[in-house]
Amino acid sequence: MLNVSGHLLSTAEVESAILDNKRVAEVASVSMPHPIKGEAICCFVVLKSQQIYDLDLETDIKQRVRDKIGPLATPECIYSVKALPKTRSGKIMRRILAKIARNDRELGDLSTISDESIIDELMAIKSTN
Repeated sequence: MLNVSGHLLSTAEVESAILDNKRVAEVASVSMPHPIKGEAICCFVVLKSQQIYDLDLETDIKQRVRDKIGPLATPECIYSVKALPKTRSGKIMRRILAKIARNDRELGDLSTISDESIIDELMAIKSTN
């Protein structure tokens, strides 16, 4: 659950709205601190092959979320990544994504991650934006 301006929003609901875009293969949404709202939504998207992240895609993603859930749920930031950090059993490690969104370098236990190289890519993308 995400608490944006005192409203509880489901990560699944936000992700479902984003997955309606045919160019998006996978998405994970997490919260990040916001000076006014308390928390804001930060999304990490994996695009389908041969797709390129551009301003049109970002605008479409935000509009889909606004239309399905409301303006309150509009993601503050959207990062295009090659892959999401997952456990060996395939579960998305949202804890890691939330720490990266908050610029927290102390990621904790990574013993269950299937591919540690994803962490370096996520850190690099976050630091450039």
